[in-house]
Amino acid sequence: MATHRPQPRIYVALDAADKTRIRFLMEALDPALCGIKIGKEAFTAFGPQVVGWARERGFPVFLDLKFHDIPNTVAQACRAARDLDVALVNVHASGGRRMLEAAREALPAGEESPGLIAVTVLTSMEDADLAEIGVGGTAEAQVERLARLTADCGLDGVVCSAREASAMRAVFPGETGLVVTPGVRPAGSAADDQRRVVTPAEALSAGATSLVIGRPITGASDPGKALEAIVAEL
Repeated sequence: MATHRPQPRIYVALDAADKTRIRFLMEALDPALCGIKIGKEAFTAFGPQVVGWARERGFPVFLDLKFHDIPNTVAQACRAARDLDVALVNVHASGGRRMLEAAREALPAGEESPGLIAVTVLTSMEDADLAEIGVGGTAEAQVERLARLTADCGLDGVVCSAREASAMRAVFPGETGLVVTPGVRPAGSAADDQRRVVTPAEALSAGATSLVIGRPITGASDPGKALEAIVAEL
């Protein structure tokens, strides 16, 4: 029995607060080729209806709200996300064991359940950024520490840089282990505000199970063709 819903290889990040732009992108993209990642910007602007727009078009939805709060609050948020019929939900691993276990209890594993993953270290952060907030050691070491805690709490996987994907597949092995990698840029694309970036093919080779790709698709003159080109590259 599957432990969570099937996941697409690509989630396109719709990080916008412009309804016209969001609806245009959903029309331009093929739900057979990707899912839609809905983050804080779009969700804050439009609320649950933005998830509904994606689900009406047939897209699997990654609700990227990175829940990080006391255990009961996170559990209730996870239940609300399940009721929105999303495919993937994330929390912050740095919320600690009790919070992670509460999230898992709220979203029991099952083939109709959203995948439940934890953010380890944001891909915009480097060693110096972690040192500023009191975390010693390297970003890679912190990713592995939080990933092992996440696995011990029974979650399905992690969000991490593709540079850590190989190590993460050792923590979350098998067909149901999820390693979701933002910071993915096709060769020749601008890095934008991501620091630790790789190409889509490199990310999959490293062990990623789903790639989060935003501006190289959403900022293209023809987003549908940009998506098709990345799929062809893979």
